[in-house]
Amino acid sequence: QVQLVESGGGLVQPGGSLTLSCAASGTIFSINAMGWYRQAPGKERELVATITNGGSTNYADSVKGRFTISRDNAKNTVYLQMNSLKPEDTAVYYCNIEGRRYYYSARLSAYWGQGTQVTVSS
Repeated sequence: QVQLVESGGGLVQPGGSLTLSCAASGTIFSINAMGWYRQAPGKERELVATITNGGSTNYADSVKGRFTISRDNAKNTVYLQMNSLKPEDTAVYYCNIEGRRYYYSARLSAYWGQGTQVTVSS
């Protein structure tokens, strides 16, 4: 069993900051990439940021310069530091890990957390 647990969400005022954490438990042979997605009511889930096993990062244009993704490979944990938050950042944020379940796995598998609510409001 592989389980991802997010934490750090909550209510914050515009301009404030939050840090999200996602810890993976269970056995995963290798991780190709970790990332954060978000979904607001009535909208499709969108990519926020990703980080590869080697540390390369990518960000959505809407969060570039405000959000920072990082990871601790030894702990199978990914973080999202969010600064200068805006009301439009309000969404459920989902952690994602892409990797191989076993050494003999011929395919990559995607694992998702249950989501953590981030609300930006005055």
